[in-house]
Amino acid sequence: MPATTRATPPMEVLDPLLHQPLRTQLAAFLAGAGEASFSELKQNLGVSDGNLESHLKKLIAADYVSLRRSEGPGRAQTRYTLTPTGLDALQRYIQALQKLLPLGDGRSSGALGDALAG
Repeated sequence: MPATTRATPPMEVLDPLLHQPLRTQLAAFLAGAGEASFSELKQNLGVSDGNLESHLKKLIAADYVSLRRSEGPGRAQTRYTLTPTGLDALQRYIQALQKLLPLGDGRSSGALGDALAG
């Protein structure tokens, strides 16, 4: 009797732009905060000016983040917001990660299941 092979579904594709940890943190922070200044992002994420600027530029170029410059007394301030495109990409990224992890389906076993169970 020939052995039957069960076709495995294709692996979820993770958004390469959001798969970089700092960019994931940026998108998640902005999703929760609504908007933030460069200083707020830098302080909350604990990164250097250059590192933050570099990653923000990539997210802005992909239309995941938008910026708004405001003039007021003193220095002009730039505020960053996650765009609808960015929010959709973050949600798809989270869903893809969830599909890759055996969480909540009774299959959590081994070291990963033990670590996640606490």
